[in-house]
Amino acid sequence: MRTRPIIPLLIVVAGFGTFSSLANSQTIGATSSSSDVASSSPSDTTQPQLNLTYKRPTEKTKLRNYFFDAFGPYAMVGSAVSGGINQADRTPPEWGQGAKAYGERVGSDFGIALVTTTTRYALAKVFREDTLYYRCECKGVFRRLGHAVISTVTARYGDDGRRRLSLATLVAPYAGTMTAAYGWYPNRFGFKDGMRMGNYTLLAFVGGNIAREFIYGGRHTLFSRVNRPETVRSSSD
Repeated sequence: MRTRPIIPLLIVVAGFGTFSSLANSQTIGATSSSSDVASSSPSDTTQPQLNLTYKRPTEKTKLRNYFFDAFGPYAMVGSAVSGGINQADRTPPEWGQGAKAYGERVGSDFGIALVTTTTRYALAKVFREDTLYYRCECKGVFRRLGHAVISTVTARYGDDGRRRLSLATLVAPYAGTMTAAYGWYPNRFGFKDGMRMGNYTLLAFVGGNIAREFIYGGRHTLFSRVNRPETVRSSSD
């Protein structure tokens, strides 16, 4: 399988991740109030400490997030765009050209995304992981960039939201591409192709998380109230 069309596809996926973040990413960053700063002792010259309490999303919220990620407008449009890129590059060439070939490529990309999303949410349910994206509480470009990258392969656990390596986020990208390689791609595709495509899917998730971290439209945006479990301040604030 040729990998040349993957790079523009990553850009497209990252772009859609930007808009999708308006629907299901969660803002954690917040500064202390001015009254808290004024009441601090003179010896305390460090930046105000964030005092936030993690609030685990409900099952209803996670279910709504799943349907939005799997069948929402960004999943549909993303599949149409990536199918167009594959159509222009004739990938895979066995499918040919024309409207029917384009439909096969769009359906293939949507199927990969659907299997990937379903696997991520299903494994997260089994292992009690919270795989939704949370923006960094920190400041600084490099620290926030690192947070976005590491969040691609980690998830929150327990009621306190501690972060660990996530089986769901590691397995899901390869589940989708392996299903395609053995399910509906031409017979010449196999394990190595599924793994290679899964690697690119994982990189696309990195791009999507970076977009969610640095580009946020705020509460006034169209999807600001959709599928967003909140992280609330603790009572001491």
